[in-house]
Amino acid sequence: MKMSFGRWIAAAVVSLAALSASAQAAETHKIAVENGPHAEIAEVVKTIVAKDGIDLQILEFSDYARFNPALNDGDVDANAFQHKPYLDQQIADRGYKLTAVAPIVVFPIGVYAKSIKSLDAFPVGGKIAIPNDPSNGGRALLLLQSKGLIKIKPGTGLTPSVADIIDNPKKIKITEIDASQIAHFLPDVDAAIINTNFAIQGKLDPAKDAIARESAESPYVNVLVVRTADADKAWVKTVIAAYHSDQVRAFIDSKYAGVVVPGF
Repeated sequence: MKMSFGRWIAAAVVSLAALSASAQAAETHKIAVENGPHAEIAEVVKTIVAKDGIDLQILEFSDYARFNPALNDGDVDANAFQHKPYLDQQIADRGYKLTAVAPIVVFPIGVYAKSIKSLDAFPVGGKIAIPNDPSNGGRALLLLQSKGLIKIKPGTGLTPSVADIIDNPKKIKITEIDASQIAHFLPDVDAAIINTNFAIQGKLDPAKDAIARESAESPYVNVLVVRTADADKAWVKTVIAAYHSDQVRAFIDSKYAGVVVPGF
């Protein structure tokens, strides 16, 4: 039976619409995220952007050193794990063509200890472990300064180093260790300053176990990062909108109860 011209047109329109929907659904982008809260938040984002035809594939990394090279080299299309000072240092040191396009969350860094209950009880000559990268190490030193344990030379910004300490009345011995490993060294020091994500991975509860924490009003907000050439693309704007949605904010507030806080 011959199809009428009108029915043929209608069938063609339906076919084109199906092809269009299929093409839209086929837009795939990979995001590298850190294990833990970043991965859990990304799963919520994934469900939101799926409605806009984006298949967000989530790759979980545990090693800081992998994220930015993978993004810069095109193995992934975005990452979510780092704060802006860390990214800026990486770009300065390695020349990455990467851009922070949106704030996501803040993981207030904390001080943890096995043998003392407060920083007031920190022993003279005691040992404290801090991250060994410039941005997180500087963040740790600024936290110690805010708690009155040390003084840092003015003008060092967000990345002071141990060499910038100008007053250390308790003669604290500072050991610099890879941020992801500090929790394992906690039994060997009097205290350790640990990023919240690594504290969680080390089976610590930031809300209960930290003897001091930085304020949630922190310049160390974690950011969504893409290659600079992609920063203005439509899919990036869609992912940003999802990260900044009421649904994601409600998830963060209910899931982490102040241990992780929205940065937007």
